[in-house]
Amino acid sequence: MTSKEDQYARQAGDWTERAYADVGAYLDHRAELIVSLGPKLEPGDLVLDLACGDGGLGEALLARGIRYRGVDATAEMVEAARRRLGERAEVVAGDLNDYVPPDRVAATTVFRAIYYARDRAAFFAHAATYTDKKLVFDLNPRQYRVGDVLGDLRAAGFGAIELRPFFVPQTVSLPRPVLSLAKTLERSGPLARAALRVRFTYLVAASR
Repeated sequence: MTSKEDQYARQAGDWTERAYADVGAYLDHRAELIVSLGPKLEPGDLVLDLACGDGGLGEALLARGIRYRGVDATAEMVEAARRRLGERAEVVAGDLNDYVPPDRVAATTVFRAIYYARDRAAFFAHAATYTDKKLVFDLNPRQYRVGDVLGDLRAAGFGAIELRPFFVPQTVSLPRPVLSLAKTLERSGPLARAALRVRFTYLVAASR
């Protein structure tokens, strides 16, 4: 077990609560964009959440009528997600590079984990084989060249790609008026792109 894997195992019991200053605001906005960005998800659609951690995102998606299947490589995270979601969702052990769901899914999501792909282009191509509507993930433009990632997506058959800045902070809880302003600024074009040079990430929705 690597030091990172050991950290995940030790913190699995309250991973979501440790990771986000305002769990509801952060994951609710993420779920909102998963549903709305790119081809819209409808109630009853199935989302496959790779590297799902303790399933915190599952709660926000289930609240929108979206079915949820979580996959994580850390056994302790799988158990924590099962405790959190109970019979409302299925959570299984698996590596995002190799996992194949038993049935096709409407959307595949990968958050805070795209760097675990051994070969990014191969991972996108693999996800395309079982994903019907869209692949959704977060992208740090200071860590990866956006043009390179978009090229890998197009090579995998994802010809329609939407990028949305995501300005709800992970480690700071904002007052509601400021939170609303942050969401509005996500649509501010050049101003949003300037902010991304120093902080925050894109949320990417890739479809055919």
